[in-house]
Amino acid sequence: MSREHDRLPETRLLRRMSRHLPTNGAGVIAVSAGPDSVALACLMARWCARKKLGPLIIAHLNHQLRGPESDADEAFVGEFARNLGAGARLEVRCISRREDVAALARAGRQNLEQMARRIRYDWLTHVAREANAAWLVTGHTADDQAETVLHHILRGTGLAGLRGIAPRRKLAQGVTLLRPLLHITRGELLAFLHDIQQTYRHDSSNDDLRFTRNRIRHQLLPLLEASFNSAIKRVLCRLGMQAGDLHREVLARARRLLRRAELPRAGKMLVLSRALLRKASRHQVQEVFRLLWRREQWPTSPMTYEDWSRVAGLVAGTENAVDLPGGITARRQEHVIQLVETRQSPTRERG
Repeated sequence: MSREHDRLPETRLLRRMSRHLPTNGAGVIAVSAGPDSVALACLMARWCARKKLGPLIIAHLNHQLRGPESDADEAFVGEFARNLGAGARLEVRCISRREDVAALARAGRQNLEQMARRIRYDWLTHVAREANAAWLVTGHTADDQAETVLHHILRGTGLAGLRGIAPRRKLAQGVTLLRPLLHITRGELLAFLHDIQQTYRHDSSNDDLRFTRNRIRHQLLPLLEASFNSAIKRVLCRLGMQAGDLHREVLARARRLLRRAELPRAGKMLVLSRALLRKASRHQVQEVFRLLWRREQWPTSPMTYEDWSRVAGLVAGTENAVDLPGGITARRQEHVIQLVETRQSPTRERG
């Protein structure tokens, strides 16, 4: 790499992102119009041009939550995508969609943020599959990671929640979600955009202190930085990475234990060897049950820490039978643990 090339504003950032950057095929970039996703698109265009990847699809979902401001974001992204393709000498297409997220959340009696997230990822997955794209990237940064880990701690989380945002995960068959900016701060991205003279838009909803995440971003984290630890964001990101490494190890052990402990079904009833489960730690046993819940597509959201502890108590012998959210019944029967879905839950999760 030439010295001149090494001095380009994006080179240092791309090196730090390289572990989670795609190496083949076409891809989708989720762009909201904010600085994080705009910087991501600029960096990805340079990466794909160098590696001869593509085409790129800029995907923008208009949630219609801020009226004319949302429409202006959509128009900005369309113009940005046209300029991006010309500047990088790369095939870039823009796909946008409008959804009345607030109306859908009211109709489904669901949390607005959760509904927006579900709709966004469902649509982005659809875009990627329609385009035969191998990967999808989003602009989550180190700041987002720190906020997420702290948010989970405040709500009361276990090891899984301490992981924060995963750097990659499978979205659908043949489509991988990548988050290559998780080691890059928002300040670094703003400096990069300034260097290349790239504009972006500000989402006014990010200033609304009625939302917990915004209070964490604008009030709690600045307080922790000023009064307790100036490197708190880096500390929280490191905690998330360490928790992720440990959780992967815990999951691998739980999968092996489940394979050994699971016995043939009795009709719709799941049957597990209590003797084998008793050899494992209580935490490991809880992870086995979480794996079962996800595999069987039983609702996990209503399950509290106390619920998981009660299920594990069947193995330890402190419980005989427990009725759980979603119509799941678990009981200890001599040398086995039996689990059955006694009724179809209206909140049954899919995917």
